Amino acid sequence: MIGVIGSGNVGANTAFFAAEKGTDHVLLYDIRQGLSTGKALDMMEAAPIRGYRTKISGTDSLQDVKGADVILLTAGAVRKPGMQREDLFAENREIILGLARELEGVQGVVVIVSEPVDPLTTVFIRESGLPAERVMGLGGFLDSTRLRYLIARELAVSMENVTATVIGRHSDAMMPLSGYCCVSGVPVDRLIPAERLEALFDETRKAGGLIVDMARRASAYYGPSAVAADLAEAMIQDTHRIASVSLYFGGRYGIRDVAMSLPAVIGRRGIEKVLEPRLSADQEEHLVRSAAEVRQIVAAAPGRKA
Repeated sequence: MIGVIGSGNVGANTAFFAAEKGTDHVLLYDIRQGLSTGKALDMMEAAPIRGYRTKISGTDSLQDVKGADVILLTAGAVRKPGMQREDLFAENREIILGLARELEGVQGVVVIVSEPVDPLTTVFIRESGLPAERVMGLGGFLDSTRLRYLIARELAVSMENVTATVIGRHSDAMMPLSGYCCVSGVPVDRLIPAERLEALFDETRKAGGLIVDMARRASAYYGPSAVAADLAEAMIQDTHRIASVSLYFGGRYGIRDVAMSLPAVIGRRGIEKVLEPRLSADQEEHLVRSAAEVRQIVAAAPGRKA
């Protein structure tokens, strides 16, 4: 079973995408009484038309979600025009800390979808006491997906033929790796001039903010929901898919005590194996600076310290 905490745009669409993929039954929970049960009923009434056989249900009790194989945390405030992801940390931190305490001891894998994902994944791991391999954040998987779209658009090729890797912070400091971006095995820097490729990287960095500024009344949710549903599928079906997710570094590249994105093999137990890309000295330095920024965001938040 897939448990989704938070039944707003991201949570509800994640449930819908998971159902359409036939991944597993989905249980929605929201602190607002009746919201999850109402949305679940609405989606199930669409099942005869959409043809999905998995069940979507709702609950007003967090206790019901604790037995899920995968628990997706989508609860919290979302960005408004002019806001950075980091602006949400003080508000969403208390929600994630509360859930970390509530979910202590669960046997499933927890995925942080709420923003800002790296600081929130960091504090959840510290507070929950769950094994680090069973906690991850959406992070670079969403960024990589956006970059795949932009490369495919640029070259007018199928998105299925494009692979892309983005690591580091899920922020304007994210680090696309051109050497790990290919089109049917051909390195992308052999197909796109360096100046144009850098422009695509910059567009990827700004993609989330652009959606917020354009939509005005909502942040991105179709993309994050699709990525969250894909991650859930990788774990439920034990596909060993490789995805760049926000994970606890624990000494990699000399970095400890923070979560940022690196490619990992995703399976039933969560993070099965972390793949460490070969980085230049400048790229490693950039990663170290990003880690310091995550620590600073976590430390600067008012209230209880994780």
